[in-house]
Amino acid sequence: AICGHGCKYGECTGPNKCKCFPGFTGKTCNQDLNECGLKPRPCEHRCMNTHGSYKCYCLNGYMLMPDGTCASSRTCAMVNCQYGCEEVKGEVQCLCPSGGLQLGPNGRTCIDIDECSTGKALCSYNRRCVNTFGSYYCKCQLGYELKYISGRYDCVDVNECVANTHRCNLHAECLNTEGSFKCKCKQGYRGSGFDCA
Repeated sequence: AICGHGCKYGECTGPNKCKCFPGFTGKTCNQDLNECGLKPRPCEHRCMNTHGSYKCYCLNGYMLMPDGTCASSRTCAMVNCQYGCEEVKGEVQCLCPSGGLQLGPNGRTCIDIDECSTGKALCSYNRRCVNTFGSYYCKCQLGYELKYISGRYDCVDVNECVANTHRCNLHAECLNTEGSFKCKCKQGYRGSGFDCA
């Protein structure tokens, strides 16, 4: 089976037919499925959509059960957690709905972990890390764009000379380089390439 546009988060099952991995949707499986909007709702109280998945959490005074329901917990109510809590061996612990969040100093509210600055993020050499609340994503480095080539998405060099996005002088020629470009004044002119006289 060949899928001309590819299947970003899925597999090709027939001519231009993608079978998406759980949590993804769209013709090329390139869109995150918002499970929180599904009927029946996957969580009893509150739902947080994440990339390719979702997390359930409960209102204050309730505890998250494995099936996504919320059970009343008087002990939880006394702790006053931001995203609900769980009881472990009689101890009450506040929860954070994502691995990219951690409990703050007060032990009740969740603060973001910047995966980009802590080095927890894994982005390939031609991608840069962008931190988001509770997570991160990898974006093409400046001078590169995301393209679907030979069965996969990759960051490829933008030819600024062809795209006409360079700022070379009228009397200079544009030379494309990997991830960037250079300007060289034409014969009979002198300067930086951005300014030629």
